[in-house]
Amino acid sequence: MHKFRTHNCNELNKGHVGQTVKLSGWVHRRRDHGNLLFVDIRDHYGITQLVFTDQDLELKDKASYLRYESVITIEGKVVARSADTANKSMATGEIEVAANKYLVESEADVLPLIVNAEQEAPEDTRLKYRFLDLRREKLHKNIMLRSNIISHLRKLMSNSGFTEFQTPILTASSPEGARDFLVPSRLHPGKFYALPQAPQQFKQMLMMSGFDKYFQIAPCFRDEDARADRSPGEFYQLDIEMSFVTQDDIFAAIEPIMFEIFSKFGNKQVSKAPFVRIPYTESMLKYGSDKPDLRNPIEITDVTDIFKDSEFTVFREAIKKGSVVRAIPAPGSAIKSRKFFDDMIKFAIDEGASGLGYIQFTEDGEAKGPIAKFLPTNQLEALKKSAKISNGDAVFFSCAEELVASKLAGKVRIKLGNELELISDDRFEFCWVTDFPFYEINEETKQIDFSHNPFSMPQGGLEILEKAKTKEELLAIKAFQYDIVCNGIELSSGAVRNHKPELMYKAFEIAGYSKEEVDKEFGGMIRAFKFGAPPHGGIAPGIDRIVMLIAETANIREVIAFPMNQQAEDLLMQAPSNVTEKQLRELNIMLSPSVRSKLKGASTSAAE
Repeated sequence: MHKFRTHNCNELNKGHVGQTVKLSGWVHRRRDHGNLLFVDIRDHYGITQLVFTDQDLELKDKASYLRYESVITIEGKVVARSADTANKSMATGEIEVAANKYLVESEADVLPLIVNAEQEAPEDTRLKYRFLDLRREKLHKNIMLRSNIISHLRKLMSNSGFTEFQTPILTASSPEGARDFLVPSRLHPGKFYALPQAPQQFKQMLMMSGFDKYFQIAPCFRDEDARADRSPGEFYQLDIEMSFVTQDDIFAAIEPIMFEIFSKFGNKQVSKAPFVRIPYTESMLKYGSDKPDLRNPIEITDVTDIFKDSEFTVFREAIKKGSVVRAIPAPGSAIKSRKFFDDMIKFAIDEGASGLGYIQFTEDGEAKGPIAKFLPTNQLEALKKSAKISNGDAVFFSCAEELVASKLAGKVRIKLGNELELISDDRFEFCWVTDFPFYEINEETKQIDFSHNPFSMPQGGLEILEKAKTKEELLAIKAFQYDIVCNGIELSSGAVRNHKPELMYKAFEIAGYSKEEVDKEFGGMIRAFKFGAPPHGGIAPGIDRIVMLIAETANIREVIAFPMNQQAEDLLMQAPSNVTEKQLRELNIMLSPSVRSKLKGASTSAAE
């Protein structure tokens, strides 16, 4: 007989009755019924119930003191449970093992969190004792789900003709939007490597190296703040690049992959290909977001023309100064209490707005609310028609500069969708958001900057860049850039790439980069362009977000084995940590006086 186990804890059934078996695992639960002691033993696969009887009082008494989460190996005979004690919800529920001996392999200390139930615990405690947290059923299943999804993704990609590559982890710093994690070089004092924000340049250069279809389950590193759907520090993506493709080719390659993964591992209806395509401008108008949740039936409309000549002075004067008015329908909410409307106004103010106008249309057609009296019957009817609302509905208004009004309207739309229970939770609704602006105004510098990916192809190519002379004309240029969105979560951005050196120089020149700066920052890429680059494009859906959606969890840390907390700290391994003076000297690094003083003060306090 094997030293530790003949079967796993999810394997035994009625066919094993009478057999002597050996199991190993963790003490999951213990129940003392006087003459019988039941102990559930758990391993990676499942749970088996053990029974200790008065036939061996010493063994039973000793087992009654087993601590939860201690690791034990037991030996005993499989016996059938009676019909009234069988547990149909467990794979092993028709049997139990009558233990005749056991060995404690490793005894557990007092537990800092409960493992055998999904009881909430402080996140810092969960992360500090992540090895215990990962034993809990839901989180354990999430991590296995992640592994199975990645395994299936690899299979699907290979079957679709893609080849898996690995790209460097230590590379050069490049201006790609987020902050780099820098790694000092010992051999080259004063110089630094950067951890890749994405394998962007490498995967493009693989295409220029003559490979045709690349993929990688790629680790990416960005020094940015945490969010519910973004882990600080590192994340993984299904990185994809293809040669000699159009935007349609990329969509056609990705859609069946997403459909298969969400259908196989999710428990909801999934959008069938082709996924809905929504131009960026339309998405911002109708949904107030570039990542719309299409499960929400509310659509925003522009009603600026209705208010520009109205008697409602607040909107009319704002429109004269360049503002727009967006209407957000609230189906069936005309009968809601005053508190509902006050809460919506408070929500808008909390989001930075000065307020939120609204009109209620009662079942008999009467218009009520603070704005209604300023609009005559013909304007009210025009408003109902434009916003596609009926008697019994209400409508809210966002009035501000266009982008601000759109974003507020989008947030109100989401709030209303949830408050009015309009969002169905039984499907994964995919869409593509396309035709993103190539340039935008940088909020800090107020200058022209890339809006999405600096390596993408502008629609119209070099000719459109040379033709555009004014800031307005530059901001009107669209790119072959696209996002894939599911249930309001952006899974990925992608683009058809610019593969021409003269176009790259011109695009970066408009964004304020000299030819010399481009050569310095993107030397490998621009050199490759000059030796025959194929038209190519790609995308990189986020693994963490895919698993988060399928696992139906709102927090991305619930699908990552060892995540950092929101302060970008690894509480389990105590990272980031201080290093020794010797290590700093080897790297030719000197800490600033303020940091040295802080560290010295911390060490003095610790000594005291």
